This record gives sequence, C-alpha cells and structure tokens, in this order.
Amino acid sequence: MDACQSGRPLTVMEEVASPTFPFPYQPYNIQDQFMQALYRALEHGKVGIFESPTGTGKSLSLICGALSWLRDHEERRREETASLLQGEGEPNLPSPSSTSPLQTPPAPSSAEPDWITDFVQKKAERDLVCKLKEDELRRKRREERLEMIRHNAQLKYTMKRKSCEDDEAVKLLQLSKEDQGEESGDPEEEELIVAEYESDDEKAKKKFCAGEDEDDLVEEHVTKIYYCSRTHSQLAQFVHEVQKSPFSQDISLVTLGSRQNMCINEEVRRLGSVQRINDRCMEMQKNKHDKRPQDEGVKRRRGAAKSVCPYVGATGLQHLRDEVLGAVRDIEGLLGLGRKAKACPYYATRLAIPPAQLVVLPYQMVLHEGTRRASGVQLKGQVLIIDEAHNLSDTLSCIHSSELTGAQLCRAHSQLTQYSDRYKSRLKAKNLMYIRQILFVLEGLVRMLGGKVGQNPQSQTTQPGTEMFTINNFLFKAQIDNINLFKVQRYFEKSMISRKLSGFVEKFAGSGVTMHTPAGSFTHASDKENRRTGGLNRYLQTLSNPNTVAPPDQQGPPEEERVLSASPMMQVEGFLMALTNSNADGRVVVQTQGCVSSSSVKFLLLNPAVHFAQVLKDCRAVIIAGGTMQPVSDFKQELLFSAGVGEERITEFSCGHVIPPDNILPVVLSSGPSGQPLEFTFQNRDMPCMMDETGRVLSNLCNVVPGGVVCFFPSYEYSRRIVGHWESSGVLARLASKKKIFQEPKKANQVEQVLSEFSRCIQRCAVDGSSLTGALLFSVVGGKMSEGINFSDDLGRCIVMVGMPYPNIKSPELQEKMAYLDKNLSHAGGRSPGQALIENLCMKAVNQSIGRAIRHRDDYACIVLCDRRYSRPATLAKLPSWIRAQTHTHASFGPAFASLRRFFIEKKQKQS
Repeated sequence: MDACQSGRPLTVMEEVASPTFPFPYQPYNIQDQFMQALYRALEHGKVGIFESPTGTGKSLSLICGALSWLRDHEERRREETASLLQGEGEPNLPSPSSTSPLQTPPAPSSAEPDWITDFVQKKAERDLVCKLKEDELRRKRREERLEMIRHNAQLKYTMKRKSCEDDEAVKLLQLSKEDQGEESGDPEEEELIVAEYESDDEKAKKKFCAGEDEDDLVEEHVTKIYYCSRTHSQLAQFVHEVQKSPFSQDISLVTLGSRQNMCINEEVRRLGSVQRINDRCMEMQKNKHDKRPQDEGVKRRRGAAKSVCPYVGATGLQHLRDEVLGAVRDIEGLLGLGRKAKACPYYATRLAIPPAQLVVLPYQMVLHEGTRRASGVQLKGQVLIIDEAHNLSDTLSCIHSSELTGAQLCRAHSQLTQYSDRYKSRLKAKNLMYIRQILFVLEGLVRMLGGKVGQNPQSQTTQPGTEMFTINNFLFKAQIDNINLFKVQRYFEKSMISRKLSGFVEKFAGSGVTMHTPAGSFTHASDKENRRTGGLNRYLQTLSNPNTVAPPDQQGPPEEERVLSASPMMQVEGFLMALTNSNADGRVVVQTQGCVSSSSVKFLLLNPAVHFAQVLKDCRAVIIAGGTMQPVSDFKQELLFSAGVGEERITEFSCGHVIPPDNILPVVLSSGPSGQPLEFTFQNRDMPCMMDETGRVLSNLCNVVPGGVVCFFPSYEYSRRIVGHWESSGVLARLASKKKIFQEPKKANQVEQVLSEFSRCIQRCAVDGSSLTGALLFSVVGGKMSEGINFSDDLGRCIVMVGMPYPNIKSPELQEKMAYLDKNLSHAGGRSPGQALIENLCMKAVNQSIGRAIRHRDDYACIVLCDRRYSRPATLAKLPSWIRAQTHTHASFGPAFASLRRFFIEKKQKQS
C-alpha cells in the first residue's frame, strides 16, 4: 500500500524537489507561500488549517497548489510502476520502507523450508506484476478515452443508436400516460407495499444500473481531491476559477449536486420540494428495473408512479459521464449538456466520481456518512479540502442534529397506521412487527410532548416549558428504551418505508386518509368519493391554521399544501438515527409551546468531532481553509484533538492581505460625539441615550464617508427597535438627507434586488453630484448579508459594527453545550471552555461581517467597531492579524473622527 492510501507521512529522505506551480499570472508572495505550504501538507499527509483573507486569491492558490501536487504524485507513481515492470521475470520489488504503489505481503516465517519461502516470494512477485499491468492498462484506457472526448472523436454510430433508444423511451412514456384502461385490481399499489424483510443482516441494496452495460459503468477510484464548500454558488465560483487556471485543459473535474439542482426531467422538477423530487426519481428507477412479468393484453393504468424516466439509459449515462470528464463545467453547464445528450446529469456525475481527479461537492455529501455512502464518495486515501470552514464545528452539529414537531409526529403516526391497516393482509410478519415498533416509538415521542396520538394535536394543550435530557434518560422517560433503535434504523434503510409511505400519502391524500384511522376507509371506491372533501387534507389544514378550518378553495398557496401533505417519516427516520449516538455526545431538548402541534423534540449534537473523526482517519490529508479561521486554538481543541488527531499531524498557515497597510483603517470607538460611553450590553443598549449616541456616530460618519456605508446590528430585534427609535426621534430623517437608506430584507429571495438598488444608488450619486453622497445599508450580523456578499469598492467604504453580537446565553442548547465543553475540555488562560465558546461565536460573526469590505488589492475601507469592549486585549487578539495590526483604539470620538476624515481625504487626493 502506498503513502497515499495508507495516509502515512513521507520521511525527510522521500522529499521531492521544490515544486513548480503553474499560475495564470505572476502570483503574489503570499500566494506562493500558500501553495508551498499546501503542497507540503498534502505530501506529508497533514491536517492543515489555512487562513487567507478574502481578496487574496485563495481559490486559485488552492487549485494550483493542490493540482500541482496531484500532478507530481501521479508522475511519481507512474515512474515507480515503470521501474517495477522493467523486468517481468524478476521485478525490482520495493523494500518495506519504500513508498511504491504496492507492497508485497510479508515474507513467510524463517521456520518454513527454503523451497516454500522461494515459491511464496515468486508468487507474490508475479501477482504484483499482474496487478501493476492491470492498473497501467486501465490508466491508459482512461486517458485515451478522455483524449477522444476532448478532441470530439466520439463514435457517431453509438450516439445515433443512443438517440434512437431515447426517442423510443419517450414515445413509450407518452403511451403509458395516455393508456387509460381499467383493471379489476390496482397494480400501482404494489409499489407502495414494502418488500419482504428477511433479516436484519440483509445484503446491500442492488446497484441502480443493472444489465450488460453495468461493467462499463463501474470503475476503480483514482487518487483525487475532494473540494467542498457551503453553497452551490460558492462551488460554481470555484469551478469558474478552475476554468481560468492553467489546469483547465488537463484536469478531469466533476461537480455533484442534489436531484433538485441537477434533474432535467421537467415532469419531476415541477414537483418543487426536495423530498417529492427524490421520491419520484427513486420510484422511476424502480419502475425501470422492475422485472415482474405482466399478462399479455392487460393494459396498464395511467399514473405517474408507473412512469419511467427517459434520461437514465445506460448508454446515454456512459456517454454523458465521459463528456463530463472531458471538460470543466459547473452545474449549469452540466444541465445543458444533459438536455442535449438526453441523459441524467445527477446519475452521470455519480458515475464520473471514480475516474475524476477533482470532485466538487457541497458539505452535506462529505460530512454526513449516510449521504457520503449514498453518493458514492470514497475518502479512503484521498485528499479533502474544506473551504469556508470558519463555522465547520457548527455545520457538523447542524447536519447531525434533528428536530420534530408534534404536528409531524401525529401526522406520521396517523399515516403509518392507515398504511398498516390497508396493507396488513399483504405485509409479511417481520414488516408488521417493525411497523408496530415505529408506531410505538411515535406514541412515546408524542407522549413526551404531553399529547396523545389519534387526536388533533392542535386542540391538545400543554404547559409551556423546556426540558433537557441525556439520550438514555430521554429513552427511559418516553418508555421506548426496550426498542432496539439500531435495528429499527436498519429496517428504515432496507425497506425504504419512508418513501413507500410518502407515495401512499400522495396517492390517497383527500381520498379518505384520515387522522383517526377509520376502519375500512379504503374498502369501496364510493367511500373514497364520499370522503373527497374530508380526511387528511382537512386535518392538514387545521395544522397550518390553528384558528379556522378553511374550505378547500381557501387553503392557501399550493407550495404550502405540498409541504404539509408530504409524509414526515423521513424526518422521523433522521431523528431516530440521531438517537443512536453515544449517550455522552448529545442531548434531547423537549420544548412545549402551549399546544402539542407547535411543541417540538430536538436532538442536539454536542460533540461534532465524533462524526469528523472518520473523515480525518480515512483521508490522506485534510485541508481546512477559510478567510478568517481565528481563534485556531479553540478550533483545534474542539474538532481535531477531540477526534484523536495528534499535534504532530496538524499544520497551520496564515497570511496577511495583499492590500497596502494604509488601505484599511480599523477603529475602536469607546465613546460617541457627546462623550456617552459606548458599551452595548444587554442591560443598557435599549437606553434612549445609547440609541441617540449611535445615531450621532452614524450621522458624523455619513458626512465624511463617500459611497456606501454598511451598518451591522447584533440582531434583527435590536435593528427593529433602534431604527424605530430613530424614526420617531428624527435621526433617521437626518441620515436620509445624506445617504439613501436601505434595510436587509426579511426574505432571502429579495436580497439580490436590495443589493442591486443599493449599488445603482451609489453609482448614480457618484455621477450626479447630488446632495446625497451614497447609500446606507442596515444589516444584521449572521444575517443574509453578513456572509457571501461582496461590498467591494464604493459599495462598502465603511463597515460599522454596533455592539458585540454575543449569542443568547439563556438558550438551553447553548447552556448545555457550554456545560459539555467545561466537563470534557481542559481550561486554558484562566477561562472556561464554555466561556471561550461564547466569545468565539461572537468574534467569528464579527470577523465574517467586517470581512465584507476589502475584496481586492486596490480596495480600501474603514472599519468602525462601536463598543469599548473591542479594546480588550483578549478581544483584539481574535481579530484577523491583518486587521489587528492596523487597529487604533480611541477613548474619545474627536481623534477617531479626525483620523477617518484624513483617511478618505488622502484616498481622494491619491485618486485624483
């Protein structure tokens, strides 16, 4: 096994020559240092923490540094393979200490006769040569195929045959929809019944592509780099950087996404919600491979459940997979390619993972083991780069936490009960046993919320309150500790009962599916028709509107109806899986809100390291990168040391910004223009004098700052209160006379519109020379505009931070997290780990917000921290080093204001 696959760091003797880094332009010194450090970390199998401020070309540095290492690594492997194959009769086998691609088994014991030892050694040598030959042959075939694709030399006959097959599939699909023949039975319901569940040790699921073409679709995983980030827009931006890099013509890259993002079947896309798209896609795959014989002359009934997707033919997927590997494309490019080739990008990209050298994917597909397994992502011996990782710990906790409302629990119990009653004569005993166990668990969970199943949760009242339990105590209190949740979880996975139930609800919603599970609700077709206006839809409507039961024509937007009518069993499955965590690693929060419907039960993961440990163990190297990774010490303690990573495997890199030092002016304001101390504690931030003083600070800043000013408040509630106070006191009118005022919208889909108007206003003011000098944007720390938004150049000449955005210390979840850290982590620097968590959450949010301004080398801005607590040495230490080095603290407003005015006068003179 080689160093890559074993994750073994190379020794000093194995160091390679100083690497060269192809780059689209002359790199900055810090970019060159970044790439050198990255290369060493990958070569030695390290866990690297890399901090590079936004605007310093971090993405290009990651791309060119990592792909340079991959290029050199593959070249060394080829050379080693060639040297091993130089003589087939007596291959030059490596010694156990070397780093060849393959290692021979250990020699037999010296107690064996010489002829046996010689035979075993020669057999090992022959096996090694055969294995190397096979690997080399596969590699050459893969490279030849990619070369053909890149030079448009695909076989036209194959494409023509595939196109004909697809056209035929589309025609068959249309015929199946038009066919309206009636049958005495309802074969569609067969698909809603769970298959016989033989045992808990049932073998793994069948591969989705079966048939004679399957061998052509399965490949061995090559050495690759997985790059993940938070959002699809960030992934698309990374792919565009790869396209601009010198590696764009040589690298085989694949971008992964969800079905919702990658489906090209318009019939499925119209379903809207993620769960419905997933369910319909899975049903279509099942229909495609359903081997059950059908009687001749029997017409199939119309219904979407029997539809077969025309985009998943094996030949088409294989062609699209090769096309995906042939050029660098983002998801939009893949969708266009898929429509043109009439093949599914979702499945084709998964087939492209094994031969791909660079796989770009969202967090969930890497950090969640179940999703990782389902997506075909294999981390063993590979490189993982986690970008935008400043909130990695919180992300891991969120991915593995789960919450259920009383409405969801009651709905799941009602639906599963009716499913069981309808098909109990057709379900095997093992299935009925597990369904009864799931119903028993649901009853216990509803009981924990103070309710009973079989009754409308909206009408069941409870005493408001919050309780915290360990996992074991929760199971005992709910009286479900006698249920083996591991077996139940396995049953969920093997039987796919959640998807079956979802299809059941979709098929029969409004046709007699009721909350109270009336006997014989599906017995006669006339009963269905008579209950058309009752049943599940009326029950669901009561959940969406607690006060009234609206008639069907007044039931609100179709999207809300779709979300409500979807089966919540998927969420139940996730919650029960969360309960299988170790008792010490999580807590269960039970919150009652006055009625069972709005009450909730939530699993809170306290130790994210437990789910990150396997990732760190499997990967050859892990790079954790971000614009602001401070404070690194606490990050290492909570996420790396707790996962079993030793100090010797961790390496750190941090660099300054590419801007000149005098292009940024960070200022800590300890008091306002009238001398009022600025300290926005929870006790005094609502005082009228504090709000008025903040208004005076902003008014003075708007007098001297050109272009855009972005003001961040610690919370939406405080933003609402202070803006309301300014409106009644006349401060808002004074601010509006200098800069047009914008506010962060409440809906995410309005952000682009507000930003566009904000930008146009600033551009107009710069040209018109009107009395307005720009625009003022009120935003919220941790809101929609504190991450991922660029306020470059005139859009953000000044960033104002009002107060310190500490999290709600009274939150039960946060208190439990603090108690867990205090108990399990060592105290350092005279502070408890729990208190350190509070400070770190605050300063991480601050760093993200103030990093919105400087976006490139020639940009400039001032940062005003309005709270004297920022002047504390421990707080200043948590600012990024390139900001901290230039920060000035002023006890009074006058000198601070003078420095700000001088800063912008100098910039204006320099530009003119």
